Amino acid sequence: MDSAAATRSTLAPALPDASPSPPAAGGAIVRPNVEAVLHDHGPMLARIVGSYEGERARREDLLQEISLAIWRALPSWRGEASLRTFVARVAHNRAIDALSRQRRIEEELDDEHPDPGDDPLRHAEAHQRRSNLLEAVRRLPLGQRQVVVLALEGFSLREIGDALALEENTVAQRLSRSRRQLRDWLGETA
Repeated sequence: MDSAAATRSTLAPALPDASPSPPAAGGAIVRPNVEAVLHDHGPMLARIVGSYEGERARREDLLQEISLAIWRALPSWRGEASLRTFVARVAHNRAIDALSRQRRIEEELDDEHPDPGDDPLRHAEAHQRRSNLLEAVRRLPLGQRQVVVLALEGFSLREIGDALALEENTVAQRLSRSRRQLRDWLGETA
């Protein structure tokens, strides 16, 4: 089972069905089905969870908490931001709550098994780079960590600002500081 399938099987079965609302007169927003939202955004959610929690069992617990929070929050989505941004914001808020309960992050995120066809040395080097980056991201202050995780997910400065209720300029400053700090920690020049 691939990681996306594992994420879906972890997320979807425990949640009640939430069928989309029928479109109302006047162009009201149609509420997406929670199962479809979790399916579409599951890999992003797994990566967000991984940036907050290192231990596998805790990641799974946090992913369940986030899934439930999305199910509860979905009716409040008004379409002012993209659904992706809304989901990321709910995920980050729930992760922050979990962090306040559990401050220590101990183990690596990556539980991948190498593809037998891959070069083992190249796989080991890539795994080490990802591990080092993730460890460094976890060391960043919370505000910088949030910005970096969303940037790594491909969010624009504006989308990050919307997700975290920050001005674009603040996002850009945090991202710049974070990149500089990560380069220092990882010993890179670029």
